[in-house]
Formats: sequence, structure tokens, C-alpha cells
Amino acid sequence: MLLQQQALLRQKLLVLGSLAVGSLLYLVVRVGSLDRLQPTCPLDGSLRPPDAGQILLRSLQFKRVLLLHELRKGNGTPEMVHLRDPEKVHLQDPEKVHLRDPEKVHLHSPVQQLPRALIVGVRKGGTRALLEMLNLHPAVVKASQEIHFFDNDQNYARGIDWYRGKMPFSFPHQITIEKSPAYFITEEVPERIFKMNSSIKLLVIVREPTTRAVSDYTQVLEGKERKNKTYHTFEELAVDEATCEVNTKYKAVRTSIYTHHLERWLHFFPAEQLHVVDGDRLISDPLPELQLVERFLHLPAAIGRSNLYFNATRGFYCLRFSPLFNKCLAGSKGRTHAAVDASVVEKLRRFFHPFNQKFYQITGRTFDWP
Repeated sequence: MLLQQQALLRQKLLVLGSLAVGSLLYLVVRVGSLDRLQPTCPLDGSLRPPDAGQILLRSLQFKRVLLLHELRKGNGTPEMVHLRDPEKVHLQDPEKVHLRDPEKVHLHSPVQQLPRALIVGVRKGGTRALLEMLNLHPAVVKASQEIHFFDNDQNYARGIDWYRGKMPFSFPHQITIEKSPAYFITEEVPERIFKMNSSIKLLVIVREPTTRAVSDYTQVLEGKERKNKTYHTFEELAVDEATCEVNTKYKAVRTSIYTHHLERWLHFFPAEQLHVVDGDRLISDPLPELQLVERFLHLPAAIGRSNLYFNATRGFYCLRFSPLFNKCLAGSKGRTHAAVDASVVEKLRRFFHPFNQKFYQITGRTFDWP
């Protein structure tokens, strides 16, 4: 009888022990799973908030990702990415992050800034190539589209906040640049830009005037042909049939009279705020022209030979943002020009010659134009 009671007691103890062990294991597993869960909406203060240092660390890691992304796009600077090992940042005082050079770490949120420099022209002078090449510089952020704010009355009536809203996001130390080639030849534009920012930097890229006019015509002709429309020959447009003189009413010719437009800009802006870029040289040897622009914009030298490579198939230089990211301009760039009668070319060159000489005097720069 006693033996039976002892056996029954052992069985009860074994069951209780099993229940206790099972409960303990359940609690261990449950607590572990709770540790891994992050409350999405705590209802009271019973849950301990994350350590402030850990919040800062995550913030710095996130900023670093953003800055690296900007760097890869060409919109950041190497100096901005000093958090190479953010886990090693001292977080004892979250208000003071000890970095090698904290002044160089830009943790500002990106904002839409008004341009501090504008490429105002000229059409078919190389404005797109200039903008894309300047975008190689980490301190430059480009507006990808032509905004046509100052030359379009409807857009201008929308106000400066509308214009700002069309700008890309950038960091405070960066310069936003916009380009709209029609600005150069539109009468109202210089005064409108002056009212926005009287100290803005202006870039004008020009090519040999006759070559530019033929390029202008070729682009229009190509557009007509895509729509199956007929179009006049360049000779018919550029030379007045009645007088056999150069037709200055033809827009492509009028645009190439650079002094006519430049003088209007100089009524509002001093020559020191306007830099002329040699568009022909930008095609054949872009780096020296880009270095001149860097100095004009007071940017540190950052664009080098390694950022540019000649594409023999395309016939012009392409851009190298990184060892893994190259970019060439659109296929429409560098298109073959329409054939033009040699006598008309010579007539145009003689016509432009005195205007070119005046342009050299005004700008203080001589170009290798016939």
C-alpha cells in the first residue's frame, strides 16, 4: 500500500515538473518573440522607447545612404560622406557627434532652390551639352527640363514660387542651374531675371554663327520630316529672293547676330556676371571650357579628364560619372547638318563678320571664326 502511494506521488511530481518546464519554455519563447517585435502604435508609456543614441545612429546611417545616392548621381560631394563607419560614432552625447571634420558633414534636408546660375543661350550652341557636363560637378544640380519661365508670359504670370517648384531638390551648398536657350533672344527676359536676382551668374554658349544657323535649320527640318511636312531649303530662307541679300527676318539668322542680343543683357548685368562659352571647343576639347566655367562660378576644381571620354561612334565626348555609370547625350545631338550651297555659306560668313568683331570686343574673347 505504501509502495503504491509512493509511486502515485512520483507520477504527480513528474506531471507537475513537466508542466513547470513546459511553462518555462513557453515564457522563454514568448519573451524572445516579443523582443523581436516592434510596437507600431504603443498606447502607453510602459514600453521603453529606443535609446536616443540609437535613433541618431539610424538617422546618420539613413543620411549616409541619401548622400551616397546623391554622390552617385553627381549631385553630392565626397566631403559630404564622412560617415564611413557610422557604428564607430560616439553616441554618449547624442547632441554632439564626434567626427573627423563635423563642419564638412551636411545634414540639412534638401530643398528646392532658385537657380544661382542660368544658361541663357544660345539655341543650337551646345546648351544641353554644357548643362550635362556641368552636372558632373558634385556642387552643381541641374534642372532637367527647360522651364521657360522668363520667356513665356503665361509661365511668368504664375509667379516665382511656381518657378521654384520646378527646381530639383538640392543641398544648401550646391548651385542649381537651369537652361532655356530662348532666354537669350527674348526681349523681356534680362529685366525679369534681374528682378529675381541681380547678382545671378549668366552663361552664354555660342558657336560659329553660320554653323549654328544651319544646325538650327536642320533641327526644324527634321521635325517637319517626322510629320511628313514639306519645308523650304535653307538657301530659300536665309537669302532674300528679291534682294539676294541675307534675310535678317529669318530667325535662325537673327539669332546668330550675337551682339544684337548681348547688348540688351548688358543694360542690366555687368560683364563680370556673364561668361561666354566656346561651343565649338566644348565639342572638340571640353575640359578647358568646363574649367573656365568652374572658375567663373567660384566652384572648386572637380571635373577632370577621367570624367570625359570620346565616343568614336557618336563622334563627340560622353560623360563618366563613376566607373560604373557613363552617359552620352541623346541621339539627336551631333546630327548631320543639312547640305548648304557653298556660296550661301560664304555670303553668311561675310555678313556675320562685322558682328563677330564687335562681339569679340564686347566679351574680351576671340573665337576662331572665319
